[in-house]
Amino acid sequence: MVLHSLHDLDPAEGTVRLRLADNSPVVLVPKPSENDPNDPLLWSRRKKRVVFLSVCSFAFLTNFGIGGLTPAFYILSQEFGKTTTETGALLLWPILTLGAFNFFWVPIANYYGKRPVFVFACGLLCACSMWGALADTFESLLWSLIVAAFAGSSTEALGASIANDLYFLHERGSVMGIYMNFISGGNTIGPLICGFIVSKYSWRWHKWTAFILIMINFLTVMFLVPETTYVRYSQKPVDSDSGTSRGPTPGPVGPSDAEKGIGSGNAQGARSPLGHTDESPAGLNLPKKSWAEEISVWPVVSRETPLWRLFFRPFPMWSYPCVIFAFLAYAISLEMTVAVNILNPFVFQSPPYNWSPMVNGLINIPGLIGNLFGSVLGGWAVDRFCDWKTKRNNGVYEPENRLWLCIVPLIISGSGCLVFGYGVEKTMGWVSLFFGYGMISVAMTAVPTIIMAYVSDCLLPVNSDALMLVNGSKNVVCFFFAASVLVWVQKVGYVEAFGTTAGVFALIMGGGMALLIPFGARIRHRQANWRIIL
Repeated sequence: MVLHSLHDLDPAEGTVRLRLADNSPVVLVPKPSENDPNDPLLWSRRKKRVVFLSVCSFAFLTNFGIGGLTPAFYILSQEFGKTTTETGALLLWPILTLGAFNFFWVPIANYYGKRPVFVFACGLLCACSMWGALADTFESLLWSLIVAAFAGSSTEALGASIANDLYFLHERGSVMGIYMNFISGGNTIGPLICGFIVSKYSWRWHKWTAFILIMINFLTVMFLVPETTYVRYSQKPVDSDSGTSRGPTPGPVGPSDAEKGIGSGNAQGARSPLGHTDESPAGLNLPKKSWAEEISVWPVVSRETPLWRLFFRPFPMWSYPCVIFAFLAYAISLEMTVAVNILNPFVFQSPPYNWSPMVNGLINIPGLIGNLFGSVLGGWAVDRFCDWKTKRNNGVYEPENRLWLCIVPLIISGSGCLVFGYGVEKTMGWVSLFFGYGMISVAMTAVPTIIMAYVSDCLLPVNSDALMLVNGSKNVVCFFFAASVLVWVQKVGYVEAFGTTAGVFALIMGGGMALLIPFGARIRHRQANWRIIL
């Protein structure tokens, strides 16, 4: 078995020239094909939007159907005669499933293609929503949510990977911000709508609403979403054993650039994770696929790498510091939000507040506002900041530029964690609790938007594998946190629990920035020579 380095797959190693001069147009990275209209980077804007929004909707509806049920937990505990801890299983086990089965879906999608995975997963999620609406026991409802999470876990890492298939590097932050807003939106809009539905009808109508919306999304995916995996070929031959290209690497890369690992776009001749190189053979104009060919359930995808190897390939990437930081940052951001989602029904629907589920659901309004702000901050604002830094760096882009704005969620969400914990323990007015949750919610979109785009920039040839590690592992860790948060809060109180969480959040975010902003490029170019990729 031959192990490859990241440099074998992408000589640019994440550092690329995005501008040739201050006011020149942005260089397109990756470089699109010159003679293949089937390249997803060359699809029309409308086609890209349909595909991307279908994936975003699937991510939204997964969390809408699962996390959206939280305002009904108090009612469900009474209806089925379950304790607070037992009812919390309706969220805990799906969270674990959402993370654990990333490790199943990503290798399957890399081998068979992303489209068949999404078609199957959308259909299964639709069936599970009907199952949940018809469930007549607590166990049946729980299993419907677990299987739904199994289906929905396919989008956790692959959704971000599809965004990378469709859009260029300079667009990556903005589209990732939109994607993360859809993911988090399911956990904010879902409970908000569910609160009203439960108060006027029943929790079952929430599941029926999810079923109708998922069915519409399923039909869209079935008939309008083609395969986005695209293997780019080059004129340069590649040694399949060594993974190195023969001949000089073309492109305007000077000697000093070569020392820094700077590439012009996606360096031509870079070897893809499927064992090919990046550009179409010169002089060969490929025909455009018909609609029937595009929506084939089993598209033609390169299968040179055995399936068993794809299951093992991601794990050595734990040695990459960018992956470790992304996992820790995403995990603690999710844990803060999940803690509020689990605890707030038992805070607001019991004395002294005694709110109805409908009124309780209103806490998701500040959560939604925080999510929107965080997605704009982590997406559009970071892209603009990176462009400014790139111009100041003679047109050379460094992925670490994205990390500077992590300081904003660090301050806002860390403070919000303290506000919420202190407010609950001291039985302060609802305004302080709502405001605290809104501040916490900024991190839920800003942090993953920044760090997932950062990981993709650093490890683009194997980004789906790296994002799988980040997404899968943070959900597994979050499961153990969520399973113990009720007991923890009851034992030490809200102030100490949320204060400790805020401290860990600040340590991870601050420590990651302090290490990777000044030293990240040096670390990245050194790790690019590690032969750890199967």
